[in-house]
Amino acid sequence: MSNDAIQRPPAEIRYADQLDRLRDSDTGERPPGWALGLDAARRFIVGDERLGITKKFVGDPSLIDRALVTLATSRGLMMVGEPGTAKSLLSELLAAAVCGSSTLTIQGGAATTEDQIKYSWNYALLVAEGPSTRSLVPAPMLRGMAEGKIVRFEEITRCPLEVQDCLLSPLSDRVLSVPELTGPESMVFARDGFNIIGTANTRDRGVNEMSAALKRRFNFETVFPIADFATELALVEAEAQGMLERSGVRTPPRRDVLEVLVTTFRELRTGKTVHGDAMDRLSSVMSTAEAVSVAHAVGLRGWFLRGDAGSAADVAACLAGTAAKDDPEDLARLRRYLEQQASKRKGRQWQALHKARNLLPG
Repeated sequence: MSNDAIQRPPAEIRYADQLDRLRDSDTGERPPGWALGLDAARRFIVGDERLGITKKFVGDPSLIDRALVTLATSRGLMMVGEPGTAKSLLSELLAAAVCGSSTLTIQGGAATTEDQIKYSWNYALLVAEGPSTRSLVPAPMLRGMAEGKIVRFEEITRCPLEVQDCLLSPLSDRVLSVPELTGPESMVFARDGFNIIGTANTRDRGVNEMSAALKRRFNFETVFPIADFATELALVEAEAQGMLERSGVRTPPRRDVLEVLVTTFRELRTGKTVHGDAMDRLSSVMSTAEAVSVAHAVGLRGWFLRGDAGSAADVAACLAGTAAKDDPEDLARLRRYLEQQASKRKGRQWQALHKARNLLPG
């Protein structure tokens, strides 16, 4: 299949040319098993204009430094923060930079089992031949240890505690036991380059809190929301434009519409207007990632329904699905925002947003 037909290629495919340039120019020391040195891996994420390396993560550069140093140690890296703060994107970029592969990924959830983390069996071969390496089906953890690669564990706190704790031995002893096999094949020892990147969002805190033993085996880093309006606006514009192009939309998003969208998200997220006045805060996640999704929907709505770039009225129509996820009262809070706050703002798009309040359901 052509890469053009893949909805979202992994980072090592999207940025293959940049990784090649960094590898060719990388003369620094590399930790054992790494595809790039720490400086080159850092530049892959934060950008390097001289080599034509784009900036891929908006945040504190020192966070990248600490994350890379952690991955070079025997401790795992755990990134925590609000939903939509690009923890998963950062873990993908780190894995692509360190080992050239970001696809050894475990998606945590209530139904996640140890088999999906470590290994399972081809039961037809198991019945016919008994336990053997031929009937063994490696999962991301076994592959990452055997191949010396980074394993990504997304939303670890959504998994039951007993499932989480199966990481203790790989993190502590760097070994994974396969008791069904005998001899040397019953132990998989981690090769140089192996480590684990976990993510957990603070909205899930207390659902399946990690054990103290597991926490001790990770270094924790907090990923914060983007504080600066201009930086968030630029990120939403760039990401939305890329998504619209892949969706067949031939016109870029309107800057004035995105300014209204990003301002709305920031105020509903913080419960404070740009002038410092207190207002209702939504309990739903109003993250930068959600803003990008709404901007994408606005562009699709405008292009495929009317042949234009979308307007603030489309923002109102698309916001309902974002605002009403967790609390039915959020829809009423959103309506009050459009009635009370949008009406006070100057500009054609703000007035269009105010007039479109009747597009909200209910």
